[in-house]
Amino acid sequence: MSRYKFVIQYDGSKFLGWQIQKEVRTVQGLLESKLKEILKLDDHVRLYGSGRTDSGVHAWAQVAHADIDTNLNENDIKNALNANLPSDCRIIDVQKVVGDFHARYDAKSRIYRYQCYTGDSILFRNQSWSLPRLDIDYLNKFAGILVGEHDFLSFCKYNQDQKSTKCSVLDSKWSSEKKMITFKIEANRFLHHMIRYLVGTMVALCQNRFSENEFLCLLREPRKKVKIIKAPPQGLILEKINYA
Repeated sequence: MSRYKFVIQYDGSKFLGWQIQKEVRTVQGLLESKLKEILKLDDHVRLYGSGRTDSGVHAWAQVAHADIDTNLNENDIKNALNANLPSDCRIIDVQKVVGDFHARYDAKSRIYRYQCYTGDSILFRNQSWSLPRLDIDYLNKFAGILVGEHDFLSFCKYNQDQKSTKCSVLDSKWSSEKKMITFKIEANRFLHHMIRYLVGTMVALCQNRFSENEFLCLLREPRKKVKIIKAPPQGLILEKINYA
């Protein structure tokens, strides 16, 4: 039995998230069933992801690990999976790793991007939030404030079982390329719906639907179950997981 690291790309449009659930289509559920089928295993294969993505959220490079007993090499496992996976899920890389590697607990930081499209084309509707023109300089005024350690209780879906709502943000920046406006953020961890609440609130600031003072108060005086705007899921993409 050996441990393997998988780098996975998927279009989340038709998945109800990463985590396996009964009788619904999820990325983890799909991959676990294909691994068992392809490797002709009697026992169920458990795939451990670096984190969960919600329904409709995409990934360029999700990372997961599994313990597998097989004679196939890494490239053969990758090719066999890709030959049997649907078009909205792909294995980018497979590596044999040390036995104590953990996709979630060994991760040092995660990088996400959120895409907002300000043009007229319908071709980006599944990978972006369609919006009117946004002021990049104004958005970056607030993105920069997020860098550092903060309590993001105000910007998450509250979970009473969560021990801590503090996260260390390493980078936070908006950029533009033609009509695509992108928010990129790197942190040691993220809370449930945190990025979507941050994006929704910053966009609301741009649209004069939220005040600067309100935003700063939510960050400096965190409180649970705040009524703020949450950006839709389709613009969110897990870009990269960083390890030591």
